[in-house]
Amino acid sequence: MADILTASRSHEVALQGAILLYGTRPGQFSYATAHRIDPDTAGRPVIGAGVPLNRMALIHAVREVAHHALPKGEFLTPNVLSISPSAVTWWCPPAMRRVFISCKELGKRSAVVPHPGLVFQASQSGFAVFALQGDERPVPGSALFEPPYFNTWDHGKICIGSAHVPKQIDVASIDGWEAGFFNSAFTHPNHGGKRVAYEHGAFAFWKDMLDGRFTDYPKDVLVPMQSTLADLIAGKLEK
Repeated sequence: MADILTASRSHEVALQGAILLYGTRPGQFSYATAHRIDPDTAGRPVIGAGVPLNRMALIHAVREVAHHALPKGEFLTPNVLSISPSAVTWWCPPAMRRVFISCKELGKRSAVVPHPGLVFQASQSGFAVFALQGDERPVPGSALFEPPYFNTWDHGKICIGSAHVPKQIDVASIDGWEAGFFNSAFTHPNHGGKRVAYEHGAFAFWKDMLDGRFTDYPKDVLVPMQSTLADLIAGKLEK
């Protein structure tokens, strides 16, 4: 690896130090040392003597790297709610959108139907979606509701299946993640809690949706999750 990396046109980062990890088996580490990097007489970097690295110092080093690794220079549109080293969270306002249904109970059908406000999160642990009661851009205290869709698990997790979604987790890929969700066929309710509070269940609800019964999304069918947007961003919903 080169000892100097170009970070931008006006800044360079140089090799300053090294952390060496020790363990009894591959992939398992129980001890770490920190080392200064000093150039030799030819100007080449040399790892110097090490000192034991305690837990807090190691956590600090990792956090510093994660902070400076956040994307720089990205234009953040109003729908972006949060960016972290491992996740992007964004909002979709209520809208009329086409859905595709393919299951034995409803057959193969497609229609443009009303959708509630939604919060999506693409992260290293998966893809998730949540519903909102309000029509405005959510705030940290906004309550989250179960996603009223087939192909979803508890905690908002989306069963991606054969859907085509981006490999990248960044702001530029948001449209691709949304397309992977809305352009895929909803095929079945997944195991877990109730997704919609409808008298005759989820199949009856989606039949009425496809038949054009609702001109606006019926928010009374939304099921509360006892969690907020702040909980999601803080990673408290991950299971």
